[in-house]
Amino acid sequence: QLQASGGGLVQTGGSLRLSCAASGGTFSNYVMGWSRQAPGKEREIVVAISAGGVNTYYADSVKGRFTISRDNAKNTMYLQMNSLKPEDTAVYYCAATSKITIAAMARLQSYGYWGQGTQVTVSS
Repeated sequence: QLQASGGGLVQTGGSLRLSCAASGGTFSNYVMGWSRQAPGKEREIVVAISAGGVNTYYADSVKGRFTISRDNAKNTMYLQMNSLKPEDTAVYYCAATSKITIAAMARLQSYGYWGQGTQVTVSS
């Protein structure tokens, strides 16, 4: 089970930190990711992190602004979002999967476990 939290309303240029708490499995075995879905747009994976935390993926739209991390001892993944823009407004979902290649981390269909979304709204 994945439980996302930390969303909210922030002004352009502001920051938010999302958390995703996992339960019911061996967290350190799973590749984790954050996806987002904006109104009228398809859901996309924006960041992902390998099971051991060594490899990461960032969509071009968030590179240099977002940072993904995980604490396997706490069964929790984080997404630090800085320099937020109105186009970052979306519902953010955490996701998990096991045994995928690094190249597959960016693909939505790679993930089999999903948490509920948390709304992030960036005002201009």
